[in-house]
Amino acid sequence: MKTPRFVCHGCGAVVDAAALLPFRCPQAGAAGDDVDHLLAPEDSTPPHQGAIGSLPLVGRAGVGGPAETDPFLRYRTLLSPYRLARAWGLPDAAWSDIAGRLDRALIAVDGRGFRLTPMAPQPALAEAAGSPGPLWVKDETGNVAGSHKARHLMGVLLYLKVLEAARRPAGEGLRARRLAIASCGNAALAAAVLARAADWPLDVFIPPDAEPAVVARLTELGAAITVCRRRDDESGDPCYHAFRRAVAGGAIPFGVQGPDNGLAIEGGRTLAFEMAEGFREAGAAVETLFVQVGGGALASALAQGFAIAAEAGVIARPPRLMAVQTEGCAPLARAWQRLGDSDLADAARHRSWFMWPWENTPSSLAHGILDDETYDWWAIAAGMRASGGGTVVANEAAIARAHRLALAQTAVSVSATGSAGLAGMLSLPPSDQATAVIFSGVER
Repeated sequence: MKTPRFVCHGCGAVVDAAALLPFRCPQAGAAGDDVDHLLAPEDSTPPHQGAIGSLPLVGRAGVGGPAETDPFLRYRTLLSPYRLARAWGLPDAAWSDIAGRLDRALIAVDGRGFRLTPMAPQPALAEAAGSPGPLWVKDETGNVAGSHKARHLMGVLLYLKVLEAARRPAGEGLRARRLAIASCGNAALAAAVLARAADWPLDVFIPPDAEPAVVARLTELGAAITVCRRRDDESGDPCYHAFRRAVAGGAIPFGVQGPDNGLAIEGGRTLAFEMAEGFREAGAAVETLFVQVGGGALASALAQGFAIAAEAGVIARPPRLMAVQTEGCAPLARAWQRLGDSDLADAARHRSWFMWPWENTPSSLAHGILDDETYDWWAIAAGMRASGGGTVVANEAAIARAHRLALAQTAVSVSATGSAGLAGMLSLPPSDQATAVIFSGVER
């Protein structure tokens, strides 16, 4: 088995995950560079041929089987860290041991490990929302650390653990480096839980208005917290700038921004694999998926994951991807409007024409998606264009209504951020087609 490779969709640089850490593109950061650098697994880059079609999902040869409920075991053949482990001669049992040890440590730290999460139609919610068509809800609030964010970071952590287990040069000195993340809530909690389970020191960069409950839990988990305030001489998210400085100083990027760590997107694809399997088992043809978007890792991962599932024959085609932002911060919607019919390859070489920090201080009840930039904007745009989707900007009334309906009409204790995808559905005319949303981020 050959070692997995990552390809930058902006400049075409190729990184062998066995030789170099597939985090940030090695060509990124040059003076005057306006390329949108992002490393993606080679099997998720156009034209979606070769490896994708041959990689099995559960129920097909080579995967753990329908009884496996840990997504990082169930879909292991679709993960670069697993393929790297096998290419280096580690047996399948070694992967199970690595994932199993982490799972047990997560249960000790957080009371739960990774398991398939619930998904079902919600007829009461659909009726209350005025939707004549079926409405499916994928509930990620019971996942590790209370959201989908840990999926992204587990992909990174498994790669680090494989490097340790294989004792290869690429992994030398990793344990001496701290993990680092910029986040206002769910991603920071996910990083802190995983770092504690792996006994790895973590630096967290958060804004002054981070929820007290989040700060208290981060402290309890042993994360080193730095509060970052906005500066007049600096545009964009001050937490992200501090994170980038930490990485430049030797920290391992343990965040969910794809341009800083391509592996983070791959871990999130397991969510799409689960949903695709669920739709297949129910015989449901879900036409549209509304996804809340801040930095963009979730939507990027879903676009890639559903494309893989469709090419593997699990679903007929990916659902139409509708990216939802708030009127208080909508850089992706602005970029999508500017993109129009422009060539995507050309857009990847002129990032600043389409994506730049939101000029005003972001504000919304859905505070978890107020990223100044949609870092993974290009991959989302590609997914929206391929699926016939687009962007939706929800006003605050829709954000608040979606949250009220989610709490009143389902048994899911979801935050306003986590129900913001539903706000996108509420912002468009009702449809009789089957629709799906993801509730992610437990109400704290």
